[in-house]
Amino acid sequence: MQLKHLRTLLSPQDGAAKVTCMAWSQNNAKFAVCTVDRVVLLYDEHGERRDKFSTKPADMKYGRKSYMVKGMAFSPDSTKIAIGQTDNIIYVYKIGENCKFIQTSAVTCLQWPAEYIIVFGLAEGKVRLANTKTNKSSTIYGTDSYVVSLTTNCSGKGILSGHADGTIVRYFFDDEGSGESQGKLVNHPCPPYALAWATTSIVAAGCDRRIIAYGKEGQVLQTFDYSRDPQEREFTTAAASPGGQSVVLGSYDRLRVLNWSPRKSIWEEAKPKEIANLYTITALAWKRDGSRLCAGTLCGGVEQFDCCLRRSIYKNKFELTYVGPSQVIVKNLSSGTRVVLKSHYGYEVEEVKILGKERYLVAHTSDTLLLGDLNTNRLSEVAWQGSGGNEKYFFENENVCMIFNAGELTLVEYGSNDTLGSVRTEFMNPHLISVRINERRQRGMEDNKKLAYLVDIKTIAIVDLTGGYNIGTISHESRVDWLELNETGHKLLFRDRKLRVRRVSRALGIGWPMESVRQAATRDSGWG
Repeated sequence: MQLKHLRTLLSPQDGAAKVTCMAWSQNNAKFAVCTVDRVVLLYDEHGERRDKFSTKPADMKYGRKSYMVKGMAFSPDSTKIAIGQTDNIIYVYKIGENCKFIQTSAVTCLQWPAEYIIVFGLAEGKVRLANTKTNKSSTIYGTDSYVVSLTTNCSGKGILSGHADGTIVRYFFDDEGSGESQGKLVNHPCPPYALAWATTSIVAAGCDRRIIAYGKEGQVLQTFDYSRDPQEREFTTAAASPGGQSVVLGSYDRLRVLNWSPRKSIWEEAKPKEIANLYTITALAWKRDGSRLCAGTLCGGVEQFDCCLRRSIYKNKFELTYVGPSQVIVKNLSSGTRVVLKSHYGYEVEEVKILGKERYLVAHTSDTLLLGDLNTNRLSEVAWQGSGGNEKYFFENENVCMIFNAGELTLVEYGSNDTLGSVRTEFMNPHLISVRINERRQRGMEDNKKLAYLVDIKTIAIVDLTGGYNIGTISHESRVDWLELNETGHKLLFRDRKLRVRRVSRALGIGWPMESVRQAATRDSGWG
């Protein structure tokens, strides 16, 4: 990943005017900056300033300059913003309302990883949780050392805290089946002010000018030593990309970039981004889609950078931005709409194709297949072994992608990360396959997913995709050249080569002659 300077969002001042913290909203539409004068500036996704508001002290009798803002984060639904302050309080702001959480010591850092859950560190060494639903706070764990940094993993279900004595502590709300340990993970040689949790490892750095990548159980994987470089100073902050495959660390006049190489299983350093007179980097914030990185400085400046591995134009209609090995942003150049295509397993995304009247996304990784509907933003990633690119894709059904390969039909429902079903057939024609997915809700039936297809030229099979079993088969004396289920999947209409149309009820196998083909052709697909 490379960094390209785009613009200056906030001009630096002549003296020290530290940007204390920054945050991007989860929906990528808002960006917040808190300055040394305790004012929060709000920008839109294009970098235009839209609003600002002043924070307030826990008690007005101490004055408006009695505290500093040390942490800031948007809620997962992007409607609220939490502010952590050194006067022992957290404020949660929303238009028309706000709430507060009073603490016993100064708030030093803050994250908002999940709905209703704000996690923050205190100067007294505790890591606590504030629940915005109950308006109560509780201690997750306590240490005897000042909390200098706090970060989450990519899913937001685990947290890491760095402490002044060098301790790094890990805690999971849900380990997602990883089996990784909790508690004290490692003793870093110095306070890990720059701390990032990437997909494959934990990256920490501080005043000793060394970057150390730790494994999942605290073993040292790699060390980048700049202690003998006279141009380098202490590392003050770090941020992992939303995909977890790149880490940026800020120091003095410089941003260092580490990229994870899946093929080599090591961190590789990209060319550092050096900007004269930038001074110390005090805050970093990565846009949730991975396309932008903002850096705040000691002198109050905020710089915005474009982040990408490569960028290409697809058929002069779409822009494909590879912001990481496993993440691609697809932008419609005419409408400006964007979809983020991402491998949730961290696999490298290969060529992205836009098929089906330029509505559907298809991309491969080494072990999975990525599919997406650009109109509804429903994305899927299913396990898939490479077959040399011989698959044929059919997009006639808006709910399901039909994939035919080597005599096997696989169905993938958009928005689901599991295959809906798979059957053997040699007859891959949209007119010989009918899929119905919850098209008409029925009382007492939560999921109604049916498939009708040809086993051979004269035999139709009907499958319940929810239960994964065969409902029945229909044998006919002539070759079938068209079939369709009704919306509920309880009735089947099919036509043979002699242009005879037959209807089969839910009690499969009971059929009777129907009206003429011309009459049947005028019927709605939801007949009966």
